[in-house]
Amino acid sequence: MREGKDIVAVSIPFSAGVASAAWLPSGTVPPETAAALTCLAAAGLAALYCRKGERNLTCLAMFFSAGLMCGFTALAGIVPEKEPHGLPQKALDALTGVIDRCGFGYGQSGPLVKALVTGQREGLSPETNRAFMDSGAVHILSLSGLHMGVIYGILHKSLAWTGRSRPAAFVKAALTIIAAAFFTLMTGSSPSVVRAFLFIMINEISRLLPGRRRRPVAVLCTALMIQLVADPLIIRSLSFQLSYLAMLAIFTLFPIMEAWYPENGGRRSPLRRLWSSAALSISCQLFTAPLAWWHFRSFPAYFLISNLVALPLSEMLIVSSVATVAAEAAGCCPEMLKGLTDMLARALVKSLEIISSL
Repeated sequence: MREGKDIVAVSIPFSAGVASAAWLPSGTVPPETAAALTCLAAAGLAALYCRKGERNLTCLAMFFSAGLMCGFTALAGIVPEKEPHGLPQKALDALTGVIDRCGFGYGQSGPLVKALVTGQREGLSPETNRAFMDSGAVHILSLSGLHMGVIYGILHKSLAWTGRSRPAAFVKAALTIIAAAFFTLMTGSSPSVVRAFLFIMINEISRLLPGRRRRPVAVLCTALMIQLVADPLIIRSLSFQLSYLAMLAIFTLFPIMEAWYPENGGRRSPLRRLWSSAALSISCQLFTAPLAWWHFRSFPAYFLISNLVALPLSEMLIVSSVATVAAEAAGCCPEMLKGLTDMLARALVKSLEIISSL
């Protein structure tokens, strides 16, 4: 196993072990007994690994056993706290209060901004929820890598003043990781947000290591192992499964589909960007649709149109929402900025209502 491939080779059997423990029929084996046995098995395989010349199969078995041990330990009752509390909860309450004070003209702007920034969807009307669901754009309402990616970009832009020196890079990475971690805790640490935070943390740390290449699949596997070690039973979560399937599609299938566009078409042409957006939506849908169909027995026929329209609008709305909320919290939010957020929210909802009516 060589550079980049080692973490993939470790992550796959470990995840398989966690999954095997998580979906074992209840009552088959007492979790405490199973955890102790798999711990002994993993220790024995580790000792065997250190002695044998041919180690690949032993390594796979060792990490599969380690995954089983983590899964059974979680089943025995060791479950982490997931709800925000303390300072993150106070920050969340303060943030929702600022959003409520903004006084948007369009009735669904406030609830939509709250959903995109904090993940709280309770204020959305049944009609708006139905438009997002029927059009295949409901994933936009769930905090995920899209939202964290936009906020990550805002953080990087706002920290540009630190410069490009080595110490500045450390300061920027530390502040970015701390801010992303606090946002993750504040919004309830949903599986997709935790996955996005781990991506940010791993990328920022890798950026500080000179000569270290960041391989997307290796980053995904590293984040997967960390998240499963922290909370093995999260593997049962549909949000967790869809999040990693979507990222696997982006890292594997999307580059292949994007390369189908003719090279002589121009790197910055609008048609190329349109194809890139379409390839991204199609690749994610191909990986996630079977699992979604298994759970919901439905398929959004107009997902491609929805994503081509809704994703750019939602990205602009997130940026506008963050700027509006920050200005409102500072007590100097111009009406023009509120009007822009209002217009984007209305455009997003109305466009999805039209698509869902098809």
